[in-house]
Amino acid sequence: MTGVLVLVGTLVLGVLTGTVLSLRNGRIRRPTMSGMSGMSAVSPSDPAPPPAPVVDVLTPGAVTLVQLSTTFCAPCRHARAVLSRVAESTDGIAHVDLDITDRPGLAEALRVLRTPTTIAFDDEGTELLRISGVPKIATLREALAPHVRLTE
Repeated sequence: MTGVLVLVGTLVLGVLTGTVLSLRNGRIRRPTMSGMSGMSAVSPSDPAPPPAPVVDVLTPGAVTLVQLSTTFCAPCRHARAVLSRVAESTDGIAHVDLDITDRPGLAEALRVLRTPTTIAFDDEGTELLRISGVPKIATLREALAPHVRLTE
């Protein structure tokens, strides 16, 4: 009987953990200093500029979606497809993929705990939003709308 209870408890815990992780995947978080409601917030970005590898890839006059990936990250391919599609179909948005496999310092500086993580920066290096996991196109476009002119 004890073994059955342990098994049931383990299964329930596994299902709950999977559900929570699934709900968090692709969720968009914005810095709290932006004052936007309806989205989960992250702590305000430091006033310091982003690390040099990020500054080097920012596109002047555009919002740059900086995707942080690792070599063996399967969801990173799906995120890359979504982000590329949004960037190609929207004026004022660029997409860059940075491999952080051998750059743990960059991941630490950007407070990245998992891949894929995408951070949207304006052309001055200000963090606009952050996504852990694979974003949904409609949700991403809605979140970017205040920062760019969206076209279909």
